[in-house]
Amino acid sequence: MAPRALRPFAHRDYRTLMAALVVSVFGHGMWAVAMVYQVRRLGGGPVELSVVATATSVGLLAFVLVGGIAADRVSCRRIIVSVEAASLTVMSTVAVLALTGAVALWHLAVAGFLVGAGAAFFFPAYSALLPRMLPAEDLLAANGMEGTLRPVLQQAAGPAAAGMIVAALSPAHAIAGIAACHLAALLVLTTLAHDRRYDAHLPPGQQRPSVVADLREGVSYTMRTPWLLWTLLFAVIAVLSFMGPLEVLLPFVVEDQLGGDAETFGFLLAAFGVGGAVGSLGTASLPLPRRYLTWMIMVWGFGALPLAAIGFVDGFWQLAGLVFVVGLTGGIGQVIWGTLLQRRVPPHMLGRVSSLDFFVSLSLMPVSMALAGPIGEAVPLWIVFVVAGVVSPVAGVVAWLAARMARDEIAHPLDAPAAAAQPEPAADAGP
Repeated sequence: MAPRALRPFAHRDYRTLMAALVVSVFGHGMWAVAMVYQVRRLGGGPVELSVVATATSVGLLAFVLVGGIAADRVSCRRIIVSVEAASLTVMSTVAVLALTGAVALWHLAVAGFLVGAGAAFFFPAYSALLPRMLPAEDLLAANGMEGTLRPVLQQAAGPAAAGMIVAALSPAHAIAGIAACHLAALLVLTTLAHDRRYDAHLPPGQQRPSVVADLREGVSYTMRTPWLLWTLLFAVIAVLSFMGPLEVLLPFVVEDQLGGDAETFGFLLAAFGVGGAVGSLGTASLPLPRRYLTWMIMVWGFGALPLAAIGFVDGFWQLAGLVFVVGLTGGIGQVIWGTLLQRRVPPHMLGRVSSLDFFVSLSLMPVSMALAGPIGEAVPLWIVFVVAGVVSPVAGVVAWLAARMARDEIAHPLDAPAAAAQPEPAADAGP
């Protein structure tokens, strides 16, 4: 028998989807570094970097609700292929502009916005597609595998490769490499089977309501489901407190405290990614914890504490160790959360609820990105990271108590056979 984490690979379509995801996510990881140093090449500083990073968040938030509705109404396969084609077009255009010296800051901001918009359609479709492609008992392993590969590629291998390309050649050459990744992913995705299971899913005998009614149903379900609502509120606070400092100010910590460059920053992101991969793979290789809500919210909340020490270290390995722990705990929580949505949310609403997850939890990401640069110039960086590290644990405890998660997880066990066979009905989601 195959190890628990590898069982999803017995399915041909899953292998195809993951092959495309590997190449695409590697490209997205390269963008994280190439974008930073293309902005710096244009003479930009923290404020200009905040503008480009904020544009990506705005693109995600502007379209994520639409993306969730689309995932419940049209073919998830079609959505994923279309997003990859759009990503190829965007990155090819930016690469040509950068290689010819014609790129400007606003080009990067537009590209970031479109990257965010693509993610807004991709992630709800991917979340809704997995339960249609795999049996329920393989979902934890699939989420763990995705959670393992994504940080390794997006926060480790991709950034490390881009950092070396930037150091050896230029940011423009790294962006050209990103375009090549999206081309390869698109070619792989065209071999994904045209299966009716990947189309919109509705309960038997129910007709598709209007778009507004679809959105209202998803919002109503979220509002009356305490574990879902309070986890999203926790995520709003956590993202506001640490996403901006981590994305915008960490490159300046690398320069000011370590005397590092693009390659150093890339390998620091690699440490974060490796931590996420270790946490995800470990979670995928074990049964789902019986106290899954408690474990998830506490690991997420207290896992941010190492951020408080970032402003006080002056060695690469010390800083790498801190971000490794943040990545480790984030990976554990994310695998449990993704499986929880796929197991407890009714299938016909999974795209919308997944999009609401992104929308609510990331609603303050543009604010965090926009404020990080000005705040980082106004106050010492160590103060910013101390605040980022202590806010999440407090918010996690509040969410755990308010949603009565200890009682909820016992009332809805996910290790029972009945739980694996049927998501909890919407009518049972209330307090």
